[in-house]
Amino acid sequence: MTAVVLAGGPPDEVSALQPGAPNKAFVRVGGQTLVERVLRALRAARDVSHVIVVAPLATHTDAALALADERRPDGKRITQSLRSGLAGVPQDELVLVAASDLPVLTAGAIDDFVARAQRLGGEIGYGCVERAVHVAAYPEVPHTWARLRDGTYCGGGLFTLRPRVLPALERFIEQLGAARKKPWRLAKLFGPGVLAKYALGKLSIADAEARARAVLGAAVYAVVSPYAQTAVNVDRASDVALAERIIANA
Repeated sequence: MTAVVLAGGPPDEVSALQPGAPNKAFVRVGGQTLVERVLRALRAARDVSHVIVVAPLATHTDAALALADERRPDGKRITQSLRSGLAGVPQDELVLVAASDLPVLTAGAIDDFVARAQRLGGEIGYGCVERAVHVAAYPEVPHTWARLRDGTYCGGGLFTLRPRVLPALERFIEQLGAARKKPWRLAKLFGPGVLAKYALGKLSIADAEARARAVLGAAVYAVVSPYAQTAVNVDRASDVALAERIIANA
């Protein structure tokens, strides 16, 4: 399977902690950059055979990207970076896409995620983790939680898709990325009926999947990972110190 790592974007409050880091993907945690940690996990994963990293051009000679097979330029928007990463990949191939800010991602978590996505089939697999699973492993890591009929979940940093659905997805992905930490906005994207069900705590994963299929015209599934590592990310400056502690205590 081909994996695309999204390591683009401008400097932010996380990269400001380490002068010289072009963006948060290049911030060191536990002695390694965040993007290198993700690349090492992908390289150790059983089912990942080709790794493409999408990052600013100025970083392409950085040693942190040495484990990638290909380095491609990022875009101003996440959809542009995704398009760059998927260029040339066969349209029907299932591709794993990973965020670059997952400090404790493991090969085992990746293999499990890929296996689940392949079993579900479909064209888009959206990664998420159930709250009890996450709290049991990392009770100190904050998340924004979405309460559904099946349980309470947070979004993860892995997803799968087939390149053929990208044109239909591009606008939706921009909206989804903006709403990822805001469950109400996330539900609103799927329509008022879904929003009402969500407000009452009656929205199920199956409901959300069905609405997503209708909106996108693509087979969409939730990939519920039993590995909390897929959802531990570094979004805020305070997350860096937290990730350092988690790695030190592992």
